[in-house]
Amino acid sequence: MAKDDLPTDASASTSHNLAGQLGHLSPEQETSFAEFKVACEKDGLWTPGKTRPSLNEAALLRYLRARKFVVNDALAQLKDTEQWRETNKLDELYDTFDVDVYEEARKVYHQWTGRRDFSGRPVYVYEISHIKNHMASFEKSSTILKNASPTSSSDPIPPKMRMLCALYENMSEFVLPLCNAVPDRPNPEGHMQAASTLATAHYPETLDRLFILGAPSFFPTVWGWIKRWFDPVTTSKIFILSAADMKPTLTQFMRVEDLPKKYGGELDWEYGMPPNVDSGIVAAVKGLGSSAWVKGSVRWVQEPQGGGKIVKKGLENGKQRDEVVATMDAAN
Repeated sequence: MAKDDLPTDASASTSHNLAGQLGHLSPEQETSFAEFKVACEKDGLWTPGKTRPSLNEAALLRYLRARKFVVNDALAQLKDTEQWRETNKLDELYDTFDVDVYEEARKVYHQWTGRRDFSGRPVYVYEISHIKNHMASFEKSSTILKNASPTSSSDPIPPKMRMLCALYENMSEFVLPLCNAVPDRPNPEGHMQAASTLATAHYPETLDRLFILGAPSFFPTVWGWIKRWFDPVTTSKIFILSAADMKPTLTQFMRVEDLPKKYGGELDWEYGMPPNVDSGIVAAVKGLGSSAWVKGSVRWVQEPQGGGKIVKKGLENGKQRDEVVATMDAAN
């Protein structure tokens, strides 16, 4: 799929892509969303201002979009996910994840560049070549993790998947809430990352666009054959770009200074490096910056009076971390 298949400018693309998101709902969707929130409150799944930051209105709407605004279906998926989280102790897993193990796992999965697109969605990169280079250390690290207690789960998540869960938790519990909280983009309620079966089931609608870069020349033809097997909504989010198309296409969706140099931009960031946080986030969140980036598990904690803070979690040398490393005032 080439550049010509994409909208001709970022603003037009953003307007089209935001359909069905906060502030861009049709009257029918608004009605479904209101019904869904009432149902979630009734079932004790969500309370405005009290539920964890990652389960805010934007997150609730992701469940509803994933189920085509059918309230009962979205409610069933949310219930299943919350039960899955409780059964497998996802909060405990993330908060007590060993920092060194986390960093080994990070080497073979999607990584946040520290930048956002025009609408405020975090930009992630996933380089397949790094899987081969780091899989041995990843396999070794995964043996450290244990399954959930047999008494708490009839189908515990195996160690390798628990590592993947921790990385998804970083996206949902830290990166997305942080980007949503910084109000310097016109539509900051979105996000972007690589998709997987796990994401579809328990982190729905967490893919905005997926750009495949550096694929073999024959891949677009193969993709044309196999995409008919997938949901058209999913395939419409996937774009295959040639080397010549990379910069002109990607800069329709993000500033050139937020695009890594490898893909034709100006950002000094390569896969494996810590996030190079953009100036808007750095200005809003005191104490946050690439030079002081915290390894391992990190949470965004919303303050009741507004604003929020970044809290360092995880185990370091066997000791639990619980330290505030950056804050954002309510005025921002």
